[in-house]
Amino acid sequence: MLWAMSRASSAALKHPPVTAPSEPAGALSPFPELAVAIERERRRGRGAQSNESGRFEAEARVAFDDGWQSLDELPPFKTTVAVDTARKVITRNDSPDIGFDRSINPYRGCEHGCVYCFARPTHAYLGLSPGLDFESKLFVKPDAPELLEKELAAPGYEARMIAIGTNTDPYQPIERERKIMRGILEVLERAGHPVGIVTKSALVTRDIDILARMAKRNLAKVALSVTTLDPKLARTMEPRASTPTKRLEAIKHLSDAGIPTTVMVAPVIPALNDSEIERILDAAAHAGAREASYVLLRLPLEVRDLFREWLMANYPDRYRHVFTLIRDMRGGRDYDSQWGTRMKGTGPMAWMIGRRFEIACEKLGLNKRRAKLTTDHFAKPKRNGQQLSLF
Repeated sequence: MLWAMSRASSAALKHPPVTAPSEPAGALSPFPELAVAIERERRRGRGAQSNESGRFEAEARVAFDDGWQSLDELPPFKTTVAVDTARKVITRNDSPDIGFDRSINPYRGCEHGCVYCFARPTHAYLGLSPGLDFESKLFVKPDAPELLEKELAAPGYEARMIAIGTNTDPYQPIERERKIMRGILEVLERAGHPVGIVTKSALVTRDIDILARMAKRNLAKVALSVTTLDPKLARTMEPRASTPTKRLEAIKHLSDAGIPTTVMVAPVIPALNDSEIERILDAAAHAGAREASYVLLRLPLEVRDLFREWLMANYPDRYRHVFTLIRDMRGGRDYDSQWGTRMKGTGPMAWMIGRRFEIACEKLGLNKRRAKLTTDHFAKPKRNGQQLSLF
């Protein structure tokens, strides 16, 4: 059955001290949140272990066995898709530590299920859980291409690179049938508007025809995120994203087509995948990547507890070490959102990761040249009823 409790009571369950498990087998878990995790068969193929209610809800609902085996009747989590009726598709930001001021997210929620995804807390704004709801209850913007064309044609619009994939992945599995991202690219190509794409999916190669034409005019670049080369770790941590091998193949196909391609080692998780930095960069460089970047693991809001649950369920022996190193790089906290340091962290461990990355890039010839996109080709789309110019 589903049991409702006050938000305060739920919070008490969700914030145990960060200590390594030392109890003998069969003892009560020192991590109470694992006791309310969703049963494995119901979340097969998902990243999060639980589905805690969003932080804005007055009550938290958790699965509770009342002794009548009612939990056995609960169905597995299935992906559902609802329509997002947003009236605009371009999102603006003024963050001083990122290189773009506008972005597009064709989807809300992401079926890739990456447990560390910093976009998970946004589902709380919808009254849903950043846990399993985020990866199973998706929202789609079917009219995104039309809305984009309208916004590009608006008086006063000035072209600058639009980033896509900075929040949720535009090439997640439902894009295969929805093709919203392809429609967006068609609009951008017609308008001569620059775009930068970030993805974990090999599905991006489907749109090589458009991207290659845009790249010839310096209008497109693509970044593939490669978190690990270990297929087992990838399957556990990013259950529905493309395999590491497929992502490297995508880098090769994109690069061979003349599309500027970047590899992102993101996120770097200390004591889990940080030892792979050099190998990932080497594999990506040999696949054709010419630029590289990295981002340190970020644990804002609900992501911290979701990552904590996942780590305890899959790598309990590394729990204490991972969180000790995270806090060493975050000023003693689980997360520090300060501009300028939130992506790279601080302290000796963060410095060492940065130097390793830089040395590897130097040896491989990465970042010698950075692809620069242009706005010189931009031409506003013609609005309905607008008279064409004679000259």
